Amino acid sequence: MHNSQQHSTRRRAAGWRRILPALAAGLCAAAAAGAAHAADAEAGRALFTKGATPACAVCHTLADAGAAGTIGPDLDELKPDAKRVALAVRNGIGVMPAFEALSDADVQVLADYVAAATGAAQ
Repeated sequence: MHNSQQHSTRRRAAGWRRILPALAAGLCAAAAAGAAHAADAEAGRALFTKGATPACAVCHTLADAGAAGTIGPDLDELKPDAKRVALAVRNGIGVMPAFEALSDADVQVLADYVAAATGAAQ
């Protein structure tokens, strides 16, 4: 190998040594975010199916939750965004009561879950 080729190879190796720690940290952060998202989805599903009183699943259809309620709108068709869900849960709408016993954090987890499960724009 010529001197210029050796120098170029060392320069590339040094570049990778600087980049690899940041790349590894980014991958770890992405994995942690994915795990947190899965936990939030499970928490939202639990709130939807049994955590709220009455449970959202009693009235609404939502395939991801295995819910086939017919009193309220079919959320898979409506595809409400998280803001719309949170407003309905906090304030009630039509025959749907306000869920005052749910914390703000629970309302947000539930709203994010419904929006994600229906493929609504965030």
